Amino acid sequence: MTAPNFLHREIGTAVVNAGKHLWIEKPVGLSVSDALAVARATEARGVATAVGFNYRNAPAVAAARELIAAGELGEITHARFYFLSDYAAHPDGALSWRFQRARGGNGVLGDLASHGVDLVRYLLGEVESVFADTAIFIAQRPVPTGATSGHQLASGGHRDEVENEDYVVAQMRLASGARCALEASRVSVGEQNAYGFEIHGTSGVVAWDFRRIGELRVGTGAAFQDQAVTTRYVGPGDCEYAAFQPASAMAMGYDELKVIEARRFLQSIESGSPVGATIWDAVATAQVIEAIAESVRSGSWQRPHAAD
Repeated sequence: MTAPNFLHREIGTAVVNAGKHLWIEKPVGLSVSDALAVARATEARGVATAVGFNYRNAPAVAAARELIAAGELGEITHARFYFLSDYAAHPDGALSWRFQRARGGNGVLGDLASHGVDLVRYLLGEVESVFADTAIFIAQRPVPTGATSGHQLASGGHRDEVENEDYVVAQMRLASGARCALEASRVSVGEQNAYGFEIHGTSGVVAWDFRRIGELRVGTGAAFQDQAVTTRYVGPGDCEYAAFQPASAMAMGYDELKVIEARRFLQSIESGSPVGATIWDAVATAQVIEAIAESVRSGSWQRPHAAD
């Protein structure tokens, strides 16, 4: 299901209550309570779920996870995750639902930072506490006079207030003891889908850039200082790569990540056990996002609240 955020709860619970399995887009509503309402409904009806955290589906991300789990990087010490885009960088970008609290909820927190939080959890484990800051850099946008689609420009009309954040930066303490920085922006001029991570351990590093989807930068060994870093190309042994390409270093794309997402959803239905990101991953991510928002309001460290 894809629809503006304010409709996720209503449509999601309606689908589930009709006894149907649910494939829903993140962030699953405007709040933790929305995501939790959908999750509780799926629990009561016993249906399978999938959520659109598609970047965890990249074979390179799966390969990075295996490196970390195998201890190839040693003990993880610190990491940086970034989701930078320019889709809202134009000051004449139409004031769509994405910029309004009542219909979009959070801004870049829900849109891009939620992907970052999911990758942090998927690769490094749970977030223990957060300290964050946000900013609105384009305070007003033109109100469209007709229907809009995508990130359409509008001009010549009345301008109104942007109600949610353009930018967020958060410092995270992870349950493992590692430290992590997360940065997301929808107004980064010169950045188009600059999504990725750098993860450092006591004896190695792994890094990934979505724009080079089939590559990992990997440095492991006993050198510590001046450790060499090489490029590893993912191949048929990584995740579902072999379903698309016969040999290493052949390009995959965004669409293939959605195909993998669909396959895992169908596997969940067939097996009766969750495969891939589920509604409960959306709930956990929403809890971290809400803690980030509360940290901004309070100016203090905040812990994500567990589901009731």
